[in-house]
Amino acid sequence: MYRAIIFDLDGVITDTARYHYLAWKRLAEGLGVPFDEAFNEGLKGVDRMGSLDLILRRGGLDPDVAERLRLADQKNDDYRQLVATMTRADVLPGALEALEAARGLGLKVGLASVSKNAGTILERLEITSFFDVVADANLIRRGKPDPEIFLTVAEQMGIAPADCIGVEDAAVGVQAIKSAGMLAIGVGDPVILAQADRVVPSLVGFDLAALLKT
Repeated sequence: MYRAIIFDLDGVITDTARYHYLAWKRLAEGLGVPFDEAFNEGLKGVDRMGSLDLILRRGGLDPDVAERLRLADQKNDDYRQLVATMTRADVLPGALEALEAARGLGLKVGLASVSKNAGTILERLEITSFFDVVADANLIRRGKPDPEIFLTVAEQMGIAPADCIGVEDAAVGVQAIKSAGMLAIGVGDPVILAQADRVVPSLVGFDLAALLKT
């Protein structure tokens, strides 16, 4: 029934969340804006400019467009320095097996990431060859929960959204998958990911064939 599976990157294939956290924390504290892990949860799945807007709003700051772009670039520079240290060992447990299982079922495999650094991260992880299509923030105008990123991957694959499965760890990502008209598999807390059609705690032991039968 399904012809393709589309994975999110951060929190599903690898944990770059800690690098985003460190880079955003450094930026926020430099602006005098309080930043902790609880606030960071609200940034998961949100694109860079959207995350920056949330931080600025928390601090009651309203810089002009040029300054916003400078701040976003500063965060990205810090983030890129951190991800440059990544290796194949940073692939999350179960992720490689999940990618191989998808191939074994004859599915096309896509990546939908709102990070502009997705290509670099895949290269660092040495897993670029697992994906038929990679779409990141460079190809879209609207971040999650808008479905554009998932629809872009499906279009590039030449496969109807209804024939695709999306895999996400963030609530806004699950919302994007559902809005795209795809089956949503959540990875993480079933309470947070309540909109997903199926939820698994992690990709360890990920049995897609069994999930599709439930």
